[in-house]
Amino acid sequence: MSNGVNQQLYPMETTGSYLILLPQDDIEGGIRVLRDITGNSNIARTADSTDGAVDVSRKDEAILVLSELGVAIAELEPEQVQRVSSAVDNPNEPILLVEPEQVFYAFGKSSSQDITPQMGGTKSEISIEYLRGYRDAIGNLVDNLVFPHKDSKQPDASAVPTPYTWGLQATKVVSSRFSGRGIKVAILDTGFDFNHPDFKTRTITSKSFIKVKTSDPLLPVQDGNGHGTHCTGTACGPLNPGIAPRYGIAYEAEIYIGKVLSDQGRSLGQGSIVQGIEWAITNGCKVISMSLGGPVSPGQPFSPIYENIAKRAMNKGSLIIAAAGNSSNRASGVLNPVGSPANCPSIMAVGAIDERDQIAGFSDSGVNSSGGQVDIVGPGVDIYSSYPVPRGNPPGYDRLNGTSMATPHVAGIAALYAQANPTITADGLFSLLQRTARRLPLPSTDVGTGLVQAP
Repeated sequence: MSNGVNQQLYPMETTGSYLILLPQDDIEGGIRVLRDITGNSNIARTADSTDGAVDVSRKDEAILVLSELGVAIAELEPEQVQRVSSAVDNPNEPILLVEPEQVFYAFGKSSSQDITPQMGGTKSEISIEYLRGYRDAIGNLVDNLVFPHKDSKQPDASAVPTPYTWGLQATKVVSSRFSGRGIKVAILDTGFDFNHPDFKTRTITSKSFIKVKTSDPLLPVQDGNGHGTHCTGTACGPLNPGIAPRYGIAYEAEIYIGKVLSDQGRSLGQGSIVQGIEWAITNGCKVISMSLGGPVSPGQPFSPIYENIAKRAMNKGSLIIAAAGNSSNRASGVLNPVGSPANCPSIMAVGAIDERDQIAGFSDSGVNSSGGQVDIVGPGVDIYSSYPVPRGNPPGYDRLNGTSMATPHVAGIAALYAQANPTITADGLFSLLQRTARRLPLPSTDVGTGLVQAP
C-alpha cells in the first residue's frame, strides 16, 4: 500500500467511503484527477447550494465536494485507492491526503431510565474497551444517581430543589451576564426533538445528513435517540425551563442542528460528519459541538485529514469542540487514549468530571505521545438536560453520563465568551477557554488546563 493511505492506522469499522483532502487553491484540479481515476463525472458541490449542504438524494452516485473545507468524499474500489494514493505521493498532483472514513458514534449514554451501554449499532459492533468503559460509567451512575455524595446525609424531602444544575453552578454559568445572543452554535449529533416545550419560542435551523424518506422538512432531523436533544439542551437550553432546574447555558444563542448520526447513534458514511462541519461553517457558526467520535489504539496518531479540516474551520472562524471519549475504566486501572477526531490538536478535546471535581471513571486520557491530549474538562456525570418527550424522568428531561455531556458545557460557555469578545478568532477562543479554566489538582493528561468557567 502506498504511503498515501495506511489502513493499519484505522483498525475500527469504516464506512466504505474515503475522505480526500484537496488543496484549497486548486480544488478544481483535484476534482479533475478524481474524475480521471474514478471515471465518475457526477460531481455534487456544496458551493452550488444555498446553505452549504448537498441534496441527500445525490449522495449515492456522486463524488461530493465540500467547497469550504476542500474535501472530497467518494466510494473507491481498491485499484482506485491505489491510484489516489499514488497521486498523494506525487507532489505535482493536486491530491494532498486520503483516508478511509471511520464510523463515529455518539459517545455514550446512561440514564435513570436506560443504563444499557449504547454507542449505536449492536453490541457486537462495539469494542471490548468501550464496553468496559460503559460498565465503569454505569457503576458510577448506580453509586451516585440519587445522592451524588454517598457519605452525606440525605436531604429533607420537603427541601426546595436548587434552581440550577450542578454543572451550571460548577462552571459559574449562573453568575454570568452573557446569554450567547448573536452567536451561532452548531450541534452535530442525532438530531433534536422539535416537539420539546422548552424550545417552542426558539428559532432552530436544521439539516439532516442522514438519508430519510419523508416530505416533512423536520422529520429527517427529529431525534429518535435522545443524545442530540440532551446535548442541545445543555449548550443552548432556556433560561427558564418548564421544569426546574435550569440546565441550559447559551439561552439566546442561535441553534443549528445537524443530524449527522442515525437514531442508533452512529454515522452512516458519505462523510455525514464532515458535511455537517461544512454546513456549520457555511452558515457562520462560531462554535461546533460534536459529542461523538471513534476509538483509537494506543500509539495511533490523529487523523491528518480531520486535523486539516479543523485548521481550515478555524481559519473560517469556527471552533470545533469534541468529546474525548468514554472507553477508559479507571476502577480497573485502564486508561485509553482520547478518541478521534477529538485527538486532533486543532480540535478542543473535552474530558468529564463529576460533582466532586474528580475525573469520571470512563473519561479518556491523553496517554498517546503522538498527540491526543485532553484540553479541558466539563461536568459529565449525572447531567440533567432536555430529552425527547414523552420519554425521560420527568418526561422531557433526563440525566445522562459521558464526555458527550461535558462537551456541550464547553460549547455553550464558548458561545458566552464569543458574545463577550465579538472580534475573537476561533483559535483565540480556544486559548481563552483554556486560560480561564479553573485549575484542578489532577493530572493534566486527564483534565487539561482544568474545568471550564463562564465569563
